[in-house]
Amino acid sequence: MSTTRTPVEDTDVGPPSGKGRNPRRGRAGRVSAVVVAVVVAAGVGVVVTDPFGSRAMPAPVAGTPSTGLAQVTKGTLSARTLENGKLGYAGDHQVVNKADGTVTRLPAVGQVAGQGKALYRVDGKPVILLYGAVPVYRDLSWGMEGADVRQLNAALVALGYAAKDDLDPDSAYFGRQTYYALEKLQDEVGLEETGELTLGQAVFVPARTIRITKVTAVRGASVAPGMVVVHASSTRRQVTVALSANQQSQVAAGDKVTISLPNGRTTPGVVSSVGKVATKVDNSTTIDVQITPSKPKETGKLDQAPVQVSIVSETVKNVLSAPVNALLALAGGGYAVEVVEAGGAHRLIPVRLGLFDDSAGKVEIAGDGLAAGQNIVVPAT
Repeated sequence: MSTTRTPVEDTDVGPPSGKGRNPRRGRAGRVSAVVVAVVVAAGVGVVVTDPFGSRAMPAPVAGTPSTGLAQVTKGTLSARTLENGKLGYAGDHQVVNKADGTVTRLPAVGQVAGQGKALYRVDGKPVILLYGAVPVYRDLSWGMEGADVRQLNAALVALGYAAKDDLDPDSAYFGRQTYYALEKLQDEVGLEETGELTLGQAVFVPARTIRITKVTAVRGASVAPGMVVVHASSTRRQVTVALSANQQSQVAAGDKVTISLPNGRTTPGVVSSVGKVATKVDNSTTIDVQITPSKPKETGKLDQAPVQVSIVSETVKNVLSAPVNALLALAGGGYAVEVVEAGGAHRLIPVRLGLFDDSAGKVEIAGDGLAAGQNIVVPAT
């Protein structure tokens, strides 16, 4: 008696009646199934009616399709979805000028600028980069209050021009200590020490360090208040995946990922956000999924580089698993694996399917008589 295996669609078979839960495919699982038939010497096929009886199957005779052996293993499995992405930097900030005059100096694309430094110059005077979400819209001087004053105080303390004991970084009041600290900053960058931050002397950007991605102003040209001078990102590394909108529920913030870099290496990461607003391009509708590399130094400095992202959507631990191609889908319904005993005898063990790990080509299995280390039949490679 010998065995042959013929591929069939998933919909043609199902789990054995009363055998427990349906197969969990995580968020992206597929299984290739094969049908077991018994072929008699005369070449007439009959369906197995009692494949899980007590009798062991004899070893395959010569002339049967080539097979190999794999092992049942115990450990951790993860369901994954594999997507294309772009590696770059987080954030897209437009730096809006408030000075009036001629641009005399500009940063270069790719240049990194930190808080407290001159970002560009107008009429030879530096325009200081400061951290804050509130755009500058007025002169700031002694006695004023507001959210813009609060972020100025916080910036002056962060830069070391005032101590926290002297100037509360959460204070929204422009007082004596703000005045003195601002004088020190103005002296450091080469501005007149007035203790007053006049409109056009600084720009606030919601990133303490920025990387220039585009320069829109022209050196030597006139610039007016309200004009965008440069575009910038943060220096924080980020991968963006344009995920099909119908897969939104398959990915969540906190999911672990593996990023395949252009140099062939891989590095870990974590999903930081999943977009809620869909974008339609041609015939596809996508949402943006943002991923933060766990080891940003390993990603290098490439911008907008193509990468592949394997997103872990579900994980199970301490479970038995087998290669997906070891599964046998039976004519009567359900799945089994063909175990090879120590003496060489073959027997079928019914299995219930759990999580599919597509990246490893494995599936979680459970069944009476299964144990880690057992040899099972798989198609020869």
